[in-house]
Amino acid sequence: MTSIDLNADLGEGFGRWRLTDDEQLLTVVTSANVACGFHAGDAPTMRRVCEPAAERGVRIGAHVSYRDLAGFGRRAMDVPPAELTAEVAYQIGALEVFARAAGSRVSYVKPHGALYNRVVHDEEQARAVVDGILLADATLPVLGLPGSRFLELAHAAGLPPVTEAFADRAYTDEGTLVPRGRDGAVVTDPESVVARSVDLASGAVTAHSGARIDVRARSLCLHGDTPGAVDLARRVRERLETSGVRVEAFA
Repeated sequence: MTSIDLNADLGEGFGRWRLTDDEQLLTVVTSANVACGFHAGDAPTMRRVCEPAAERGVRIGAHVSYRDLAGFGRRAMDVPPAELTAEVAYQIGALEVFARAAGSRVSYVKPHGALYNRVVHDEEQARAVVDGILLADATLPVLGLPGSRFLELAHAAGLPPVTEAFADRAYTDEGTLVPRGRDGAVVTDPESVVARSVDLASGAVTAHSGARIDVRARSLCLHGDTPGAVDLARRVRERLETSGVRVEAFA
């Protein structure tokens, strides 16, 4: 039976502001990418997400980012490698405190936003992120785009690489994500997202051009900040399971 992990970006609030319905999404997903304070999140938010995640057996992942609260981590930044390495390790360490206090641990790492896209091709930045993960915990799996330089360098360094796909994002013919600023970059029709989830679990998807491309992924990301995110996540999981796909964590 084919199996796939469902991950979502959680803890993306700050102070009194909350963006995602963390409690409800944690009843659907198998892995939680928790913001570590650089693009979103703060200490109370991290703790508030880790506790129910641990209770439900949802794996806790460090969603590391450039230091960019104002831009939600989606602005391009040029951070010196040594600084980025230290900041990645710092974010993982911060989340680890709350994960362990909840009876769990940080089980993997996923870059966020602009950093996620940058390390697909930028070897220097990808290596800095890998070095930061190694500094924090040299056993952690890393979540990223298939074929990315980041996953290649992580594998070479002994970090288990885990490939990821996005049902609500358009793909180029090369298998990368269409930049958010372009028309059609985000798939908004719920039924299309559900159908694409099943496609991706089987290893293929229709690209923005209309071509069918191979996308081999062990985890499927469900964005928690889209309208109706919880209902959509439930529909995706139900369709996967009724299509014979086992939903389970990779870590």
